[in-house]
Amino acid sequence: MPIYELFDRIPKIAKSAYVHPTATIIGDVTIGEESTVWPNAVLRGDYGSIIIGSQTSIQDGTVIHATEELPTIIGDRVTIGHIVHLEGCTIESDSLVGSGSIVLHRARVESFALVGANAVVVADVTVPTRAMALGIPAKIYPNRTNEVDFSDAVDKYVQNGKKYKLGLKEVTQS
Repeated sequence: MPIYELFDRIPKIAKSAYVHPTATIIGDVTIGEESTVWPNAVLRGDYGSIIIGSQTSIQDGTVIHATEELPTIIGDRVTIGHIVHLEGCTIESDSLVGSGSIVLHRARVESFALVGANAVVVADVTVPTRAMALGIPAKIYPNRTNEVDFSDAVDKYVQNGKKYKLGLKEVTQS
């Protein structure tokens, strides 16, 4: 599993977290309890800090980076979809960022908000609680997730991480 320290920047990964063997974790990265990092995700804390809370899923192919001035902070019980790019932003607890999305510098996705698939949340934009951000650049639709419950996705990935920790085995062909 490619987990690297870079000088004094050392990853901190909770024992109950699951990091897939093809994910890459570099530098100042903190991963909380029961969080999962899936195949080919890259979390590169070389310039700044990346902080991931508990029970958060970072799905396949996602790239997370930070700047020297701007950490990337992801709260608890967040689902980050496949092939997402996050940099220098804050994703609050209990939110969802859809596959292929980009969230940039100083942007904030508040709790219970949703960033739709392939949306681009540009610098300095806030997606308010219960809002949806859709499109390029993302347009904000307030009060659209009042009846959405992201907990099923959270529970699914926590359980999947436990399953993978126990049963994933590399198969070599002869």
